[in-house]
Amino acid sequence: IALALIAHTDSRLDADALRRFVEAFQTVTPLTIGELWAIPITLRIALVERLTPLTQWIVAAREEREQASALADRLLAYALSEDFKPSRLVARLSDELGPPEAFKRAFLVQLIQQLRDQDPNVLPASEWIDAQLALHHGTTSALLTQVEHNVLATTQVTVGSIITSMRLLSTLDWRKFVESVSLVDPILAREPGGVYARMDFATRDRYRHAVERIARRAGRPEDQNELVVARYALEMAQERNTHIGRFLIGRELPRLEKRCGYRQTIRERVSRATTRFPTLLYLGLLFLSTALLTLPIAKALLAHGFGMPARLLLGLLASLLMSEVAIGFVNHYVPFFFRPSPLPRMDTEQGLPNGTQVMVVIPTLLVRESVVRDLIESLHVHYLGNPDPNISFALLSDYTDAQTASRQGDEALLALAQTGIDQLNARYPAEGRRRFHLFHRRRQWNPKEGSFLGWERKRGKIHEFNRLLRGAKDTSFEVATATAAELAGIEYVITLDSDTRLPREAALKLVGTILHPLNQPRVDPVSRRVVEGYGILQPRISVELPSAGQTRFARIFSGNIGLDPYTTAVSDVYQDIFEEGSFTGKGLYVVDAFEAALAERVPENRLLSHDLFEGTFARSGLVTDVEMFDDFPSTYQVYSKRQHRWTRGDWQIARWILPWAPTARQVNAPNPLSLISRWKLFDNLRRSVVPPAMILWLVLAWSFLPGPTFLWTVPVLLILTFPLYGPVSRTLLVRRRGLPWGSYFRDVGKQFWSQLEQSLLTSAFLARQAYNQTDAIVRTLYRLLVSKRKFLEWVSFAQAEQGRGSKVALRERIGPAPVISITLTALVVVARPDALVIAAPFLLLWALNPLIERYLAGEVQATEVPLGEAETLDFRRYARRTWNYFETFVGPEGNWLAPDNFQQHPNPVVAFRTSPTNIGLQLLATGAALDFGYVGRCEFADRVEKTLDTLMRLERFHGHFFNWYDTKTLAPLMPRYVSTVDSGNLAAHLITLKQACLGYMGL
Repeated sequence: IALALIAHTDSRLDADALRRFVEAFQTVTPLTIGELWAIPITLRIALVERLTPLTQWIVAAREEREQASALADRLLAYALSEDFKPSRLVARLSDELGPPEAFKRAFLVQLIQQLRDQDPNVLPASEWIDAQLALHHGTTSALLTQVEHNVLATTQVTVGSIITSMRLLSTLDWRKFVESVSLVDPILAREPGGVYARMDFATRDRYRHAVERIARRAGRPEDQNELVVARYALEMAQERNTHIGRFLIGRELPRLEKRCGYRQTIRERVSRATTRFPTLLYLGLLFLSTALLTLPIAKALLAHGFGMPARLLLGLLASLLMSEVAIGFVNHYVPFFFRPSPLPRMDTEQGLPNGTQVMVVIPTLLVRESVVRDLIESLHVHYLGNPDPNISFALLSDYTDAQTASRQGDEALLALAQTGIDQLNARYPAEGRRRFHLFHRRRQWNPKEGSFLGWERKRGKIHEFNRLLRGAKDTSFEVATATAAELAGIEYVITLDSDTRLPREAALKLVGTILHPLNQPRVDPVSRRVVEGYGILQPRISVELPSAGQTRFARIFSGNIGLDPYTTAVSDVYQDIFEEGSFTGKGLYVVDAFEAALAERVPENRLLSHDLFEGTFARSGLVTDVEMFDDFPSTYQVYSKRQHRWTRGDWQIARWILPWAPTARQVNAPNPLSLISRWKLFDNLRRSVVPPAMILWLVLAWSFLPGPTFLWTVPVLLILTFPLYGPVSRTLLVRRRGLPWGSYFRDVGKQFWSQLEQSLLTSAFLARQAYNQTDAIVRTLYRLLVSKRKFLEWVSFAQAEQGRGSKVALRERIGPAPVISITLTALVVVARPDALVIAAPFLLLWALNPLIERYLAGEVQATEVPLGEAETLDFRRYARRTWNYFETFVGPEGNWLAPDNFQQHPNPVVAFRTSPTNIGLQLLATGAALDFGYVGRCEFADRVEKTLDTLMRLERFHGHFFNWYDTKTLAPLMPRYVSTVDSGNLAAHLITLKQACLGYMGL
């Protein structure tokens, strides 16, 4: 196809002609989806093959012309010499040219042109050439020259067409092209409801690849056709009046494969055999791995003659420790066998469908004025990144806890929040409604907490807000800026923490995902759980770059940070195996499904950590190709407080692991949670007791257990060093395709060093963490079994960060690790002095814990390396030479726009064209020239003003500059297109130039 098309068009490709050609070809022989996607690369290969002989001819002809010019120079030199003889001139020419049959056209034409209109002495040479051409080739020099020029012109046109076609292939949207010529697409688009056509490209492409995969391995020859498979899927969807995706990527896929006689690959057989019983697979692997790791310890206990009770207790303790290693390995390596599948999504590039109402909310506390201003600014930024008319933004606020229903300063904070919301609405008005809202609750007396606070804290806030959306009049919201009519249409809520960053279009992608039929939640009326689809969508959460670099602690423990510009689906063991993830409190939820699954679910004053709990009942789907950003704790103290709160919350919902669980009416009811959901709850409990168990094991290893102390210490070392041999080993096993080996090993080295830092510091904080977890567990058990109070004790992240420098915080940083270190040192010295060698590194780290924590709390200081005198001179010379380019070429000839480049060899050529990026860099260079003193302020202002005047005269497209302009005529160059990258570059450069101008003015 590619060769035929290029031959018919003389390599001049056109998108419409290409489309018509492929459509005509498919009337005879339909192309597969893979063949359609192969068209671009095949055309490139065909064009290169067409270009190869032409370039070889051009190079050969150029060499011949150079040789002919050299010969002409020699002949002219001889003709002007004193010993010139015409006969000898012809003889020399004959010797140089060889036999007439071997004459080369390009050589002769160049020679003829070089000898023409020269000294009369060379006329015999021209006459001899004409005679030889007439005698042996039947032509004349004039005809030969005409033929050569025609061939050269034709070659130039063809080469130009090839280059233009190459550029076309690079700029053509092949996704649209493939869909426009695919014969499968029209079949899939006829499915009931017309959902297929409204999905995003990635989802449509996934459907097409499913058709392609089934057709490739269909059992019967007649079914090994993509059109046949697509028709089968369409028939099934029409019979059930359901979405066709259920048979292509959903739960009904086995039915379609069975109808086509699909032959599974070995990998598919293994994968499907395991996912048929995912809970058995996952938990079985965990228990088997734990047992294998515990077995050597059990043998050692048996060999040292421990009795049955001691062996049992020590074995349970060892299995608890080894479970941490086993779970780490399973969670790291099981995803290797399951390809991550992004959730299907509807297309939201043009905005949300009319009638789809979404509200982005930030549940928060009005702590102080600076916090309120930050919250208003967060709403502002969230809107700028997701300015869809169907999305509104709101604060769900409470006052902080108090001993009275109101206190001084409350009204001022609320007024500040209302003013901020009003200002946003005035700045960004929406037709017929308000875009920004405030929902504020009054304090209520809570006898269990002994203070006035917002009912049930964040969980109650979300629950009451959902009821408010559905028309409830008895909530504790005392301020609600939206009308009941505005709230009634809201189907989806995106809830964020106050420190969460919602990137550009992230809200649109989340809503597009939940709008897909396969993701729509279905609530089982008996269990009141979402059993199909998702009531919650949880995006990937990463650490924001500034937060990760604010202190040494954050830099070391925050892991991979920053924006992933190519955000794609990543593996998650729960999502890949069980098709549901874990909710972490930031994401989208479906209002009606969320309330149906969680209303009347728990008693009051019981639930603190509710995110995982909500995700298990409302079924959370992990959307790993959508990313949000959170702050990371700046110090270990803040991190420890957050961990303490999470642990208390996990133990407060421990009852939901059991077959019976309490409800809001204080009665026990059958627990509808699945086994894997209960495992998630149990795993949090297990994880919380691992640090105390590690300390207990070390006490036994260093004091009482017989045999080599180091061997008994190994189980704890395996846990502490897991980041070294876990993630790093995974990185060693998998190298990203295309990554150079040098970069790969540098990445491995950086990761190893980072994980080594984490392992050492985790060891240093082990005693503190064990105390922290033990305190949280004991407090919770006491409150559950004895006091029945203080279940909602909670300090927000912002409040914890605010208090990190207080005197109380300093006292907290001193103990308890040094106390544990001193106590254990005394115990080891008394009970087993020889173990001190092994115990000393741990004991020393724990003793130094306050100093380590204080050091890590310090801000990361950027190190500046001053330049030497020679380097400064070199850089100044480079700067002056760079400015010389702009000084030389920016002027009236190019309308005060810098040319794209200047070619110095072989001939000086100025490329009078420019782009928005070039213009922006020219303006920045002008500002830098003023800084260096190469121009004065008047010349700087004159140059900038003239360039900006030119910009005002350039033709634009919807405000965007085209990507290339002729600097002489100011006309956009063909093909006319807009580069958003260049537009962004120019915008950033103009902002920088503005700040430079303000600086020059002293503002």
